[in-house]
Amino acid sequence: MESSDVGRLGEGIAAGYLVKRGYKILARNWRSRRWGEIDIVAEHQNRLVFIEVKTRSTKSVGEPFESINYYKVRSLLRTAKIFKAENPNTPEQLSLDAISIVLSSPPDIEYFENIYQEI
Repeated sequence: MESSDVGRLGEGIAAGYLVKRGYKILARNWRSRRWGEIDIVAEHQNRLVFIEVKTRSTKSVGEPFESINYYKVRSLLRTAKIFKAENPNTPEQLSLDAISIVLSSPPDIEYFENIYQEI
């Protein structure tokens, strides 16, 4: 399976996981012209949640979330601020979260809330 297929599969699993927990999906693969993409934008408990999804076929190269580094967080923050500016009628409280998925049977899913506090 190509890495883009793994990523798309993981994002679908993550979206289903979030919906089952009461999240309202507002956008998937939302792109800013300059800074990049946010995998999932959702609303939950009056929070606007920006979610980075990391998926791996196995843990042989490490945990999926380990690939979220300083530069990725910086890009996500910039993109999240642009989304908020373009969508002012969304909740004021913001959260940057991550979902780590290993494609086992069943998938191994870990959800990390508030991976960065100052947005």
